Amino acid sequence: MAHAPERGAQATDGHALAGLGEQPFPPGDYPLVVVGSGPGGLQLSYSLTRLGVPHAVISADAAAGGMFRRWPFFQRLLSWTKPYAPVERGTRFYERYDWNSLVPDEDRHRAIQPRLMDGTSYFPARSEMEQNLATFARDTGIRARYDCIWTATARDQGRFILQTTSGEYRTPVVVFAIGIAQPWKPDIPGIADAAHYADTRSPETYAGKRIFIIGKEVSAFELANGLLPWAKQIVLASPRPIQLSVVTKSLVGVRARYVQPYEDHVLGGGVTVLNASIDEVARTPGGYRVRTTRSDGGGTMTFEADDVIATTGFTPPLGDLEKLGVVTSGRERIPSQTPLFESISVPDMYFAGTMTRGAQGLKKHGLPSSSGAVHGHRYNARILARHIARKYFGIDPARPLLKRDDMLGYLLSELTRAPELWHQKSYLARSLLFDAKLGIVDDGIVPLQQFVDSGGTDGVAVAVEANTNGEIYPAVYVRRDNGLTEHLLPSNPLLDFETAEHRAALTAVLAPLL
Repeated sequence: MAHAPERGAQATDGHALAGLGEQPFPPGDYPLVVVGSGPGGLQLSYSLTRLGVPHAVISADAAAGGMFRRWPFFQRLLSWTKPYAPVERGTRFYERYDWNSLVPDEDRHRAIQPRLMDGTSYFPARSEMEQNLATFARDTGIRARYDCIWTATARDQGRFILQTTSGEYRTPVVVFAIGIAQPWKPDIPGIADAAHYADTRSPETYAGKRIFIIGKEVSAFELANGLLPWAKQIVLASPRPIQLSVVTKSLVGVRARYVQPYEDHVLGGGVTVLNASIDEVARTPGGYRVRTTRSDGGGTMTFEADDVIATTGFTPPLGDLEKLGVVTSGRERIPSQTPLFESISVPDMYFAGTMTRGAQGLKKHGLPSSSGAVHGHRYNARILARHIARKYFGIDPARPLLKRDDMLGYLLSELTRAPELWHQKSYLARSLLFDAKLGIVDDGIVPLQQFVDSGGTDGVAVAVEANTNGEIYPAVYVRRDNGLTEHLLPSNPLLDFETAEHRAALTAVLAPLL
């Protein structure tokens, strides 16, 4: 349902208005507005609140949860949560093994996801993930104005004007956490008649059917895997060869739990995985005819199918943001961002959640960040909250001082255990600054690109990195006199970077700073 506009509200503290009615945050002026209540918006709102930053949250959804209120279609997530892990549940280091819970400051709110799982899999069901997010929002006091659909955007005298179905919101700073969930199809003749992944029916309706799936990425294999017990024939086709995560030794490619259709294909079990362009999709009296051209030069092939499903991806629902000047990149049209998640073309407009993929980082060895998933972008949100607090509200969170004798052990412990570094390899880093007056300052978790590209105070940043051979190792970046050096420490088969070898190597690297 949509809410009738409520006129005349003025807000200096969005949370102060939260209890004035059934729905918090009526239309009006706010110092900061967050659009979206998926995991990115929830994590950001939580972190802003804990820093004392006043803001309003508005959401088109009826409740917290974002895309997990609808997808993945076959219910189980790709991201795992291990109820039993090498470290104690409910601690910061446990987050390395829990890819799905949001990350609070209070221990009592940590590790919500494993409490809700039934023990049948360490991949949560979609309903369990939705419950996880709703529980976090409820227990930490996050409030949002739901059923409030953002419809248009303008900018006037340095303030954004957001038109919504509840009324008009004005703010000098806005964060869009609206996900990448708008179905997209390429320009192929007849593809408009094909279903999109988002339109997939219940699996029993495909019983005995011939199914042609356009695409060979994760969502294609998710559907193929789920439909194996039902379909009598499955064809997956796209121009480029399939990539498997177990081969790329990264999260790039089809994940291991969906490779059964590929095994069926290589063993001749009835599934066909084809490298071919899709030239045309045509309706026939009995279903569809799909005309393709093989990528290996083998000519054209035509397939008869009862159903055609396009697993061709999603784009963010940007509305009129591009007309406002937001620069996007790639087929997905993700807004291009600075290392601190600000639009490169529209100042004071930020992004959270999966759209922080637009802050690409260094992409060492060509590997992308994990910002497209909760286990990656939840840390981006914390960094963004701290940046907004400092830049716009004059709130500078305390940064602890570190004793010189404790520094080596602290950095090696972070490299071995810190979830931020393990989930966002070559993307996030633990930074220490060497202040002439204060001493060694723990600057927290920062984007590695920001540390590398910025000058200033001497310091060190440590990150966990991986190469295309699947080797995982520590990397140390030393900034001294505005010059930067990079040092790679040895890998370890047990991923233990607190050995005497690593201690000696790090001591040598840091010698110029000490």
